Amino acid sequence: MDFFEVAHTQRAMRRLKTDPVSDEDLWKILHTATMAPSGGNRQPWNFIVVRDEEKKRKIGAWYLDAWDKSYGPARETMQADPQMKKVFDSADHLANHIAEAPVLIFATIQRDMPTSGPSLLLGASIYPAVQNLMLAARAIGLGTALTTLHRLHEAEVKELLGIPDGVETMAMIPVGW
Repeated sequence: MDFFEVAHTQRAMRRLKTDPVSDEDLWKILHTATMAPSGGNRQPWNFIVVRDEEKKRKIGAWYLDAWDKSYGPARETMQADPQMKKVFDSADHLANHIAEAPVLIFATIQRDMPTSGPSLLLGASIYPAVQNLMLAARAIGLGTALTTLHRLHEAEVKELLGIPDGVETMAMIPVGW
């Protein structure tokens, strides 16, 4: 695809097929992510690919819990607004089916100081890489969505995936056709 077609047609894809994503396609989008600029040209990121069904199931349950806590109380209001209903229903579908995505990718970043939490500076160094990943996925026909609700269960996610102290998960990106 032409770059401008990719950029103009990219959107959050929250309804993904369960068909597998090849290693070749996955490596292509991950490599493209690593070509993004970062603060100080340090590339302080890592990408964790989750394909294991049991891990996806656990992550999906935590994500759904976070969705229900964050957006459940607004369900009736969102459903009553015709413009918001479509977006809400799509996001609700993702929350209930995220574990079915063939791949979940966690974008992680090394914190500068052990006591500092996520900040604007951390985001400035990881989100360009996430955008590159998502654009590369779109260019080969894969769908993605940038999500962060898993962070309500950050400790559990980090333990499950073996993420060390000093590393933050900044985004979870479901990937599929």
